[in-house]
Order: sequence, then C-alpha cells, then structure tokens
Amino acid sequence: MRRHFTPAIRMGVSIGVATGLYAISFGALAVTAGLSVLQTSALSLLMFTGGSQFAYVGVLAGGGPGASATAAASLLGIRNAIYGVPMNALLRPLSWRRLAQAQLTIDESVATASAQDSQDEARRGFWAAGIAVYVFWNIFTVVGALLGQALGDTRAWGLDGAAVAAFLGLLWPRLKGREPLAIAAVSAVATVLVVPFAPAGIPIVVAAVVAAVITWLQPRSRQVAP
Repeated sequence: MRRHFTPAIRMGVSIGVATGLYAISFGALAVTAGLSVLQTSALSLLMFTGGSQFAYVGVLAGGGPGASATAAASLLGIRNAIYGVPMNALLRPLSWRRLAQAQLTIDESVATASAQDSQDEARRGFWAAGIAVYVFWNIFTVVGALLGQALGDTRAWGLDGAAVAAFLGLLWPRLKGREPLAIAAVSAVATVLVVPFAPAGIPIVVAAVVAAVITWLQPRSRQVAP
C-alpha cells in the first residue's frame, strides 16, 4: 500500500488539504453576500475554481449586479481552458474521464502535474491534486457557509477580511517571475483608476479584462520579436 502512495500523490493530497481550507472563508463570504448554503455549495460543486468563486461573491457583496459577477468569474476562469490543452495531451482521457478531467483542471492539479519528472507521476499528481482539492474544497465550503449563517454578520467577526486574505493567498504563489508580477501590477492600477467612476462590480471586471488581454498578446509579441 505504501509503495502506491507515490511522491506525486502525497504532494497532491497535501495541496488539496491546504487549498481546501481557504473554502471556509469563501463559504462565509458567500452567505454574507446573500447566497443560501445550498447556492454556495452549488458554486463550489459546479464552478470549482477558487479565484472565480471569490470574484463572483466579491462583486455581489460589493453591491454589484449578477451580470458583473458572472463576467468577472468567467474571465478569471479562462485560464483553466488554456490549461486543458497540455493536460489533454498528457492524460489522453477517454469516455467519462474527459468530463472529470475538465472539471479538475485547475491551478493546483496542473502545477502538481507539471512538477513531476515522469509522465506516469504527472498523471498521478494531476488526479491526486484535482480530486483532493475538489473533495476538501467542497467540504470546507459547507463548513464556512454554515459558520457564516450561524454568526450572522460575518463582517463583525472579520471574515470579510479573511476572504480577501484567502484570495491573495491563492494568488500569491502564481506571481513568480516578472511577467505575472507585471500583469498583476497593471491590473491593480487599472482597478484603482476605475473605482471612483464605475459602479460596484465593474472594477474587478476591468482588471480581469486587462489581465486577459495582456496574457493573450504575450505569445504574439514573442513571435514577432527578433
């Protein structure tokens, strides 16, 4: 049994536990934003991408309309579709596994797979991290939603601040290298400039659009460069 618990699997499970804990803040914030426990759980079960989920409820909590919340979440979720291309080539899933792979293609599963030295370990890492994050994220979402419902005004307990900290905690490990930092900086500046003039929910959409456009243009600029 111990031989089958490879380094990739251990890495995936540990990442799943650590990432899942952030869902407590998400669940509490979602209830504060006006969602029910059932609606909050549905977001984690179906949307299942932390950054998009925090963006969605963040816009709602700020008084933004549902359309802005959906736009912000969708733009942040585009990266998962991009991840799907190399992961599909690596895993080559058949039948129902295609749907499972699509649902589990997130930052953590892709990062775990990419960190391995062999294709077999990469596959194990992908599935281990994806399944572990999915299970723990959904468990702790319910815990956070019930906690938020029991506490009433979660802002009085500082959980709204905890949610922001959790979002930054999910974001920070991705900011390695000059390009991600530059994109984050430009998006932050764009948000600050828009906040005084735009209604609630729009600044985060602007930031997501700016980040998406810069990311989209990067490969093209590299190809043109001598």
